[in-house]
Amino acid sequence: MYLVVFRSRKRAGYDAAAYAEHAAAMEELASEQPGFLAVKTYAADDGETVTISEWATREAAKAWRCHREHATVQGEGRKSHYSQYTMFTCPDPQVTQYPQDEDA
Repeated sequence: MYLVVFRSRKRAGYDAAAYAEHAAAMEELASEQPGFLAVKTYAADDGETVTISEWATREAAKAWRCHREHATVQGEGRKSHYSQYTMFTCPDPQVTQYPQDEDA
């Protein structure tokens, strides 16, 4: 598994409807990509959002990063939506679950 954690803040006065449209389209497109496992976005009270996407492999995540439509929307995000963002990538994360699998 390969995780991508995307923390961001929006610009003052950004077009929330356009952003929501882009986000929904990218979530749908990502879900169709080979190696996609899951994505969830969380919003904090202070306006920061965190999106966590899970991929089967690093190569699958990199292919998504370079996908033509995704790259176009990334550029629009930098131009019009985001005031700042930070991305973390986590190859081979340690996973702990509760309740644990009985086989573990």
